[in-house]
Amino acid sequence: MRIAFMGSPDFAVPALRALHGAGHEIAAVYCQPPRPAGRGQAVRLCPVHAAAQALGLLVRTPARLRRDAEAQAAFAALGLEAAVVAAYGLILPEPMLAAPRRGCLNIHASLLPRWRGAGPIQAAILAGDRETGITIIQMDAGLDTGPMLLREAVPIGPATTAAELHDALAAIGGRLILRALAEQPPPLPQPEEGATYAPKLTREDSVIDWTREAAELDRRVRALNPWPGTATTLDGAALKVLAAVPEPGSGAPGTVLDDRLLVACGAGALRLLRVQAPGRAAMDAAAFLRGRAVPAGTRLG
Repeated sequence: MRIAFMGSPDFAVPALRALHGAGHEIAAVYCQPPRPAGRGQAVRLCPVHAAAQALGLLVRTPARLRRDAEAQAAFAALGLEAAVVAAYGLILPEPMLAAPRRGCLNIHASLLPRWRGAGPIQAAILAGDRETGITIIQMDAGLDTGPMLLREAVPIGPATTAAELHDALAAIGGRLILRALAEQPPPLPQPEEGATYAPKLTREDSVIDWTREAAELDRRVRALNPWPGTATTLDGAALKVLAAVPEPGSGAPGTVLDDRLLVACGAGALRLLRVQAPGRAAMDAAAFLRGRAVPAGTRLG
């Protein structure tokens, strides 16, 4: 089948590779333009761009689509049967949605209509959901509102991180999009009841508020791993919290309760298991404490 693929981050790469491996004719790959990144601000390709180049595919990186008639015309000229979209990062205007004969199919990382929007993986963990999944939808002009073609659920365990969930869902997305193209399942309209929105995360979301319950902070540490991460302050310096677990305990929020980094929260306490100080490698709490003592009574945050 002659298709275009539209995606940018790591999440989209398994689907691109699955489509290529299944023998689909990928007329073009659309992704975000290369941008400066890292300390040296060297121009870096997004993961989909790099993967597409390795596969020898044509890559297009328009900076915008909605008011770019030339880009829209170039897309229409591809003569596509379908387009597959996975975390592309640009909104497709209606002429592009209508250009492929079978329309545009989106790989979305939630069980729609729950968690429409930019951060569905993190939102599911933050909310304490017991499962999430992948939904393949026929795209319309709304934000993740199109009719559903296929869905597959995965459990969210008590220790599941966003990184782990991301990788599991990316693999399912690659498998499910092949089924959607091959089987052409009938579209099922999304119910509006139960619809929720997952906003895009920012670096400001990483700050730990110790007045929150320990169970909530545990979910936040797992949901924001690896980006934007979670952090507190220790003696005025940032301390990243990479892994933690809730435990019984009480005290003024942010107060260390023992000599092994058990920190009081608004309700309960959070045991810090893995941390990272500025300019240091990530390490288990025990290794961190061998380098510096953090006695009971120390205040974090």
